[in-house]
Amino acid sequence: MKTILSSETMDIPDDVKLFVKAKLIEAEGPRGKLCRYFKHLNLDFQLIKDESGKRKLKVEAWFDSRKTSAAIRTALSHVENLITGVTKGYRTKMRFVYAHFPINASITNGNKGIEIRNFLGEKKLHNRI
Repeated sequence: MKTILSSETMDIPDDVKLFVKAKLIEAEGPRGKLCRYFKHLNLDFQLIKDESGKRKLKVEAWFDSRKTSAAIRTALSHVENLITGVTKGYRTKMRFVYAHFPINASITNGNKGIEIRNFLGEKKLHNRI
């Protein structure tokens, strides 16, 4: 069975600028700018203000099935991750794992590059900047 209209909203923090152009969402904050394109989802995105003046993002799906109504919350979660990325940021830790050849790595270039030795038993030195 199809639902005529499904919609959800989310609050936008004051220190984040959110731009919506059709299905392209851009978030700009203190830590930079991120964008995400939702061309694969059949959803409508709108920036609105509620009665108290707070900015909100509204996501709507017309004549949707269960999959499309589930995609509404998924899209809002992606936008929340964009907002987290431009306000707090993310940190990724990388761990070297080997089965037979022990990999050696060292940080070079003033914490801007990495030097990898003995990758898959190779004698070649791998430099990544």
